[in-house]
Amino acid sequence: MADVDRRAVLRGAAAAVVGGPFLGFVNRGVAGADPIDVAGRGQGARELRAIPDERDGIVRLHLPEGFRYRSFHDTETPVVLDDGTALPGRHDGMGAFTACHGGRRGGRPNGNYLLVRNHEVNGPGTAFGDPSQAYDPMAQGGTTTVEVTRYGRVVRSYTSLNGTQMNCSGGEMPWGSWLTCEETVNGPDVGADFTGAPNTALTQRHGFVFEVPIDGASDREPITRAGRFAHESVAFDPRDGILYLTEDNFGFPSGFYRYKPRRNPMRTGRLDNQGRLQMLAVRGRPNLDLAAAQPRGASYRVQWVDIDDPDPSFPYTPGQPAPTANDTAITHVGRQGWAQGAAYFSRLEGSAYDDGVVYFCSTQGGGPAETSIGPILDGYGNGTGQVWAYHIKSSTLRLVYESPGADTLDFPDNVTTSPNGTLVVCEDNVNDNYLRGLTQGGRIFDIALNRLVGSNGAPRFNDEFAGSCFSPDGHTLFVNIQASRGLTFAIWGPWRRIGV
Repeated sequence: MADVDRRAVLRGAAAAVVGGPFLGFVNRGVAGADPIDVAGRGQGARELRAIPDERDGIVRLHLPEGFRYRSFHDTETPVVLDDGTALPGRHDGMGAFTACHGGRRGGRPNGNYLLVRNHEVNGPGTAFGDPSQAYDPMAQGGTTTVEVTRYGRVVRSYTSLNGTQMNCSGGEMPWGSWLTCEETVNGPDVGADFTGAPNTALTQRHGFVFEVPIDGASDREPITRAGRFAHESVAFDPRDGILYLTEDNFGFPSGFYRYKPRRNPMRTGRLDNQGRLQMLAVRGRPNLDLAAAQPRGASYRVQWVDIDDPDPSFPYTPGQPAPTANDTAITHVGRQGWAQGAAYFSRLEGSAYDDGVVYFCSTQGGGPAETSIGPILDGYGNGTGQVWAYHIKSSTLRLVYESPGADTLDFPDNVTTSPNGTLVVCEDNVNDNYLRGLTQGGRIFDIALNRLVGSNGAPRFNDEFAGSCFSPDGHTLFVNIQASRGLTFAIWGPWRRIGV
């Protein structure tokens, strides 16, 4: 597989629609909703046009009229950060924060933004940055932090976490941190993953959440009590101080989890490693297969079951392949929940909190039920996408949306919301990749189209968008190209005029 990307197995085979943190996005495709044409765009779709990159005048994106952009940290050619780091590719999930004078949280804003950016690099190899500071000197993922102007000019940049693996998405925390998630359970105690690469060179267990403060470097201590599994994203409830976590376990049922830290991080300013991990189950319906097609408006009362062994270690002999299969390790946490009736989901990815509700996406949910719990070679779930809403106060899970087919949106991945409540969806497929806007009324329209061309003249139109996030003031949309030759865009323009 190109770039050994397991998600390439499914690209082009199905599509999913994701929802976001607003109550208005419900049941698109029912009577009265905006019609969708075969291209997956609602009526009133915006015309995109070729716009030159303000970095060098080359056209890399098509955008609506009146929009401009600048790219930076383009690893088509080597990029060296201020601390001497050779910038890795695979730019993925990302959070945007306010930059302050003196470089510290809580100071006077200086007009710039801080980006904490994931690099989803898999496989054993020397850590980027300073290996002596790495969590695992033989793991190649992590995060970089970049201060940029509102027009995408880099002010400074450095390594903020290194020695992790498969840093996919995460979540912005209101106390001034980015939580980055490892979408793997690799380690010296676990056999090879889907790539077949041995894990014998690794020195640490992986599959954890790490906290990265926006004004410095991570302490590189995993939040092990939040679980060792294929983490995807995190949404935080500031009222109760609880984190909600999604799992993207490709070939098996995925779970929806919550982590209850011992102390509320809104009071302490950091996430502790003394909490309890729990998994969602539907009351009176043990192991309910929520990946299968659901009745419109389905609603379930839920409960939470404890995970007693959230951060397992497995026996191994250093330097020799571990006897525990990767499939065994990657389902260890989930199976504890399943034994207590936890629900089955299909590949949970993006999540967002809004006013007492956590919204999350099931990438392949909504089709015929699977006949086993895996492993499923082409991914667990036979649908084209679901959006679920967990109402915290009432402990109720509600189906917000189930995709009627693949013509609406082509494999959405990372998501964010604009200050006006419009969802911005990153596509990840093998054809033309778009940034799509999704309104509260359910209308899809085009925001940007990838028109990258490599230095060798080959089109890179199928390189995926990832990490979309708005600056805190809503002026600039930042988004990455997730590829071995990654880069970041800053996009600005009349957002309200196009309904974003």
